[in-house]
Amino acid sequence: MRILKRWKALLISQWLSAAGLGLMIMVPPVQAQTTPKAAQEIQGLLDFVEHSECLFVRNGKEYPGAQASAHLGKKLAYLEGKNRVSSAEDFIDLGATKSSMTGTAYEVRCPTGVQLASLWLTTELKRQRQLRP
Repeated sequence: MRILKRWKALLISQWLSAAGLGLMIMVPPVQAQTTPKAAQEIQGLLDFVEHSECLFVRNGKEYPGAQASAHLGKKLAYLEGKNRVSSAEDFIDLGATKSSMTGTAYEVRCPTGVQLASLWLTTELKRQRQLRP
């Protein structure tokens, strides 16, 4: 009798696990939507890159601001198509930090020195937020 109870409990446990897994597969992941505020901030960052005197370094090659901004804009469009960007921070982290092909971090070469693009853009985002009420 004890063996039958254990076997029944095991079957119920396995069935509940399978049912839970089935529910997880059926429920789609939550997708991000870019808010109007985030879109405005991201556009501000793209404008900043485009008009910067700094060179954007991607996979060891330098690009002027206009080309860098265009590239980041394409990455943004891709990420938005996948509903992965809901904030300017998402854009920086997912699209403007490193190469999606090689994983190499993006850098920025400015007259003041070289720094990671993620830090450069995060600093600019904070500056822009301070200017807006």
